[in-house]
Formats: sequence, structure tokens, C-alpha cells
Amino acid sequence: MADPSGLKLRGYSHSDVDARRAAAEEFSGASLEYVSKFCFKSESASKNIENMIGATQIPLGYAGPVTIEGEYAKGRFLVPLATTEGALVASISRGMSVAESGGGIRARVFRDAMTRAPVFKVKDLAHSAEVIDWVENNMDLLEKAVSETTSHGKLLEIEPYPNGRSLYLRFAFSTGDAMGMNMATIATEAACREIEKHTGAQMVSVSGNMCSDKKPAAINVIKGRGKTVVAEALIPKKIVEERLHATVDSIIEINYRKNLMGSSLSGTLGANAHAANMAAAVYIATGQDPAQVVGASMTFVSCEDVDGDLYISVRMPVVEVGTVGGGTSLPCQAEALKMIDCLGAGKAKKLAEIVASTILAGELSTLAAQAAGHLGSAHSALGR
Repeated sequence: MADPSGLKLRGYSHSDVDARRAAAEEFSGASLEYVSKFCFKSESASKNIENMIGATQIPLGYAGPVTIEGEYAKGRFLVPLATTEGALVASISRGMSVAESGGGIRARVFRDAMTRAPVFKVKDLAHSAEVIDWVENNMDLLEKAVSETTSHGKLLEIEPYPNGRSLYLRFAFSTGDAMGMNMATIATEAACREIEKHTGAQMVSVSGNMCSDKKPAAINVIKGRGKTVVAEALIPKKIVEERLHATVDSIIEINYRKNLMGSSLSGTLGANAHAANMAAAVYIATGQDPAQVVGASMTFVSCEDVDGDLYISVRMPVVEVGTVGGGTSLPCQAEALKMIDCLGAGKAKKLAEIVASTILAGELSTLAAQAAGHLGSAHSALGR
């Protein structure tokens, strides 16, 4: 029996992929017929994966069209969604259609900063204070170290968090149109070498979990990470009743008792029905890091009665997306980004506004389904 571990990790010609897949089939006894059928050149994934044996295909659909009035996203959009969950695309589509009837969705990016927080070992509190003072007085030197690692990233601030013989420094960067996690890591490491050299503090890890990356964290809810985006819509009372088969009051009550009170009682970070669901579908379709769905899950939904109509908004403090780098260059994902004109430079904030608008539509539809008692029947009818 062939040992797949004996094959080289990298190697992206079709013959390399075929050989590795054949070894995996022999080792596992499983037939990988469908895994072998993919439509792009394996070289396209050379920066995205090791030990490539093929590709997993996920059904792709779209929701919309929906009108978005953002600072960056302007116009009508069909939003690509990759998912295996029946009813998800239908639910988002319904929310978008209802929002469209009410004049569309408005969205804004309020903050844009990727963070990385190394942890240093210091001698004592006095040493910690000395390091903090040195950092505050030598930002020019640290900015220079950062600039030597990237032409797109820029150091915005460094916040200190001393704790005994540990010192956490939370770096914040602008990262252009890349999601920027790798950029932030490399730049932070370069700056930390300067801190070590001049202060005697020892960097234990370039990530001390105060960043906080791919984990639900209150610091990200409060201060933001990646892009902080807010989206809103106003749905006329008549549309709520005729299209959503609910009332304005019933949707507000569902949001209060479920999203706000239920989330508070359970200690959930965020207050939403299923924001991660919609984010995952957009992220997978457009080549984002699926693990950053954690950040999207910390979405806050607000519902109010405004002169008898339904006002709904979502606040997303952690939208970690990019339109260059990572999985965005893969052929299928690049095509999905082209559907919403979000491929390449100058488009990341636009994508963030579209993400928030999509989540608003999904939250609206889901809250209405629960208010009308239709959630279970919808999933049953659509195959979940």
C-alpha cells in the first residue's frame, strides 16, 4: 500500500495531483472520482493548499437583485452564495426582495483596521512601563520597520495591555484591499524585533490572542477588527404584512426576546439569528478565509418601529474580507467576485458593505419567518 506521506507536499502539475490522489485512494480504499473532476489548472492553487488531490465543489447560487446604497457599494447586485443548506439562499432572496420593495439597503464602513497583538515577557512592572514608554516615543522607527515589509500596509496605532510579567501590544494596520492577516503578522514581527533590540523585552509569540484572530472576543466587538460595517433598511408596514406575513410589532418582539435577551442570558457575543450562516455562504463563494466567519457571528441586530414601519439594522464590528490575495485569485472565486464587481484593488470596502447588506436581508427574513411561525415549514419544504 502506498504511503501518501512519502509524496512531496508541493507540486501542482496535474500529474503531481493525480499521483497524490492515487496514493490517497490506495491508502484509504475510497474512490475519489468526483474529487478528481475540477475545471481549473492545479497551478492556480499553488499558494492556497498543500498535498492537493483535487477539489471539493459546493453548490453556488445567488440572491437578489438588491439595491445597495453604500459609500462604496452603489447599485443593484446579485450576490453569489455557496452553501449546502437548503432554504438559506431562498431566505436571503426573500429578505432582499422585501428590502428592495422598501427602497433598498443602506450601508457604511466606519472603521478599517486589521490587528495583531504579540505578547512579550518582561522583567517586572517597571520594565513593562519602560517598554510602553519606548514604544510611544519611537513610533517613527516602528513605522519604518513596518514599511520595509509591505508597500500596502500602514501602522495606525499600538495599544499596550500590561499584565504582570507579560506585556501585550495590540498593533492596528490599514491593509489596503487584502484581508491583511498575513501582512499584519509579518509587519508586526519586524516591529517587534526592533522593540526587543532596544528594550530587552522578549517576544514570546507574535500572536498573544489579544488580536483576537478567528476566536469570538469582546475586544473585537468593542474596538472592531477588519472592517466595522453598519447596514440599515426601512420596510413599510404594508410590505411587512403582505410579503412577510408578520407584523412590525411581532418582528420587533422576536428580535428583543430572541436576539437581545436570549443572547444576553446565554453570554453570546453578538445578538443575531444566524449571521454566520449568510457570511459563510458569501465568504466561501468569494474566496475569503472561512474561519473569519467567527467575526461575522458577532453581529448585532436592531429593530424599531419608525412611524409604524419596520426599521432594521445590523452592526458588524468584525468583517475580515479582501478582494486581492488569498483565495480571491482562484478561478471560481474570482468569477463570483466579478459578479458583484469586487475583484481586485479598490474593492474591499465595497465587498464589506455587500456582506453586511446580505446579512441584513437574511436576518430580516429569518426574524419574519419566526414571527409568522414558518421557520420549520420552510426548512422542511426546501429540503433541510
